[in-house]
Amino acid sequence: MANGRRYSWFLLGIIFASATWAVSLYLYTHLSQSDRANYLSTVPSAGLNLRKVFLNDSDQVLWSPVSSKSSHNIAKNNKDILPQLPYENKWSPKNAVETKANIYGYKNSNALLRKLKPVKSKSKTESNSVLEELGMVKNAEDRKLRDEGYRQFAFNVLVSQNLDLHRKVPDTRHKLCRDLKYPEKLPTASVVVCFYNEHYETLLRTIHSILDRSPSHILQEILLIDDNSDLDGVHDKLREYVLQKLPEKVILLKTPQREGIMRARMFGAKEASGEVLVFLDSHIEVNEGWLEPLLSRMIEAGGENHTAVVMPVIDIINADTFEYNTSPLVRGGFNWGLHFKWENLPVGTLASESDFVKPIKSPTMAGGLFAMNRKYFFDLGAYDAGMNIWGGENLEISFRIWMCGGTLELIPCSRVGHVFRRRRPYGSPDGEDTMTRNSLRVAMVWMDEYKEYFFKERSHLREYPFGDVNDRIALRNRLDCHNFHWYLNNVYPELVLPGEEKSNLQKKWNALEKKQFQPWHSRKRNYVDQYQIRLANTSLCMASEKDVKTKGTRLILKTCMRSQNQMWYETDKNELVLSQLLCLEAADNYPRLYKCHEMGDNQEWKRRSRKSSPVYNLASGLCLAAPTASKGQLLTLEICSSKGLHEWDLVLD
Repeated sequence: MANGRRYSWFLLGIIFASATWAVSLYLYTHLSQSDRANYLSTVPSAGLNLRKVFLNDSDQVLWSPVSSKSSHNIAKNNKDILPQLPYENKWSPKNAVETKANIYGYKNSNALLRKLKPVKSKSKTESNSVLEELGMVKNAEDRKLRDEGYRQFAFNVLVSQNLDLHRKVPDTRHKLCRDLKYPEKLPTASVVVCFYNEHYETLLRTIHSILDRSPSHILQEILLIDDNSDLDGVHDKLREYVLQKLPEKVILLKTPQREGIMRARMFGAKEASGEVLVFLDSHIEVNEGWLEPLLSRMIEAGGENHTAVVMPVIDIINADTFEYNTSPLVRGGFNWGLHFKWENLPVGTLASESDFVKPIKSPTMAGGLFAMNRKYFFDLGAYDAGMNIWGGENLEISFRIWMCGGTLELIPCSRVGHVFRRRRPYGSPDGEDTMTRNSLRVAMVWMDEYKEYFFKERSHLREYPFGDVNDRIALRNRLDCHNFHWYLNNVYPELVLPGEEKSNLQKKWNALEKKQFQPWHSRKRNYVDQYQIRLANTSLCMASEKDVKTKGTRLILKTCMRSQNQMWYETDKNELVLSQLLCLEAADNYPRLYKCHEMGDNQEWKRRSRKSSPVYNLASGLCLAAPTASKGQLLTLEICSSKGLHEWDLVLD
């Protein structure tokens, strides 16, 4: 009897345990699926991490109102008062009629941008539908907007206008940065943003990123300095937005005439009330915790004289896609033609993980983004007011900081994204080559006998006019600055002198961290897939018109077969590489084959699936298309629509 009862309880225990496990498995399975569905609904689409926003009068902009000084309450955006703002006429250039911009071939070269090539990040969730990409050209209006935007602003306006003004960007700081503690009492900062004919939504995103990611108690104000923009209605439109939707600490001012970046910044600095001036470009987005590291380092390293000048790491906002990418730690340098360059850090700078969060001395700055004590800015001579519009001011202030008792440092835990355009979309009012003129002023004031190296590089400039520099030479004497020889020996010993002995030259090169160079065609790529690209519902595949090694060749339709000129390899960077040799590139109205530059842009392609999918280029916003389904047909880049021959199958025949 006892044994029977014992067995009964044993059987009941087994039944109860089985039921418990069954319920647990059921709940686990369904809850996991539910959680995954919720997770996937919030995961950003591949490549862009963007959201679409439509602005109207009912949209709310989140901000915490903070009182600002009463004098700025008067000056802020009052159209009648703006012309009466205090202004020193000696800064003003001669009156000139605005003419067609003369770019003088200025561009951010691929070599310069490659130095800031995005650091490889973890793979992103693939988009469910390539047609949801914000930069996709879906109709003639989109194409006109994109083309006009590139012409006027040199970046993809179609994407920028569709981006959320409060979009989240990836936190690109080193993991140790998030654990650092900063003093509770930091100096207040006046952020000065100068702009000329800036794209409206891009400028708004700049402003909102500063407001959203800056502690309100140390952000004294944001001074928006309109350098006499002449785009129809832009200033009035911005003034209304600032008055109606932004806190009082955002102040819009306008120069009476076109001044250029140097004098416009001086104009803004004179209006500032914060202890620290933070100069930012107008097409940027600040990252998490960007301001505290800058201000903390200034009080730590600057001492009573506040002589520490600091810079954030400049992350890359792609001009074609507006994708935000982290950039490596590099410092600023220059060559003897007085052109700024990015270069690797000296050997041993990053010896341990903790070094990735420590300040890094830099011989020069790029110029767009930096912070310095307001009083020190003026004591040191502000900017050279004799310089015009743009160019050379970054090297001038870099030399002056180092040679006259200050320090210039890169702060790795401060990150600010910047739209890197390949050309400057405006010139000077009178067509002057301001970069050349300004560089000459730098050489004549600061380089002593070393300016001869500059003239050897640019001998045609010996008779080029550069204006009166007597006041800047007097400033240098008054500040009792070091000579340029001291700068080269103590700040930038790695700079190679022309004609230097081979042994010394090798020693200087060895002093810099550098990676072994590999020719583009021999670099190892991470291929994730291979296939032929077949026009949907046909037996025709995309192939090279000429030999697979011929750069610039176009693409045509051929009968599908497993041949070298039809085999495409997809990389982890969304490149399409024909026969592992040349990359598919969106060039003008035709796709072509060129060497792989590994920078995305016009060589980055997206697709929705492996069957009946458009193949879309992010930079152009266009899709691969075949005007007719016939052998020998040249492929084109067309507006992405649901009609026409632009759907493709990825196959292996």
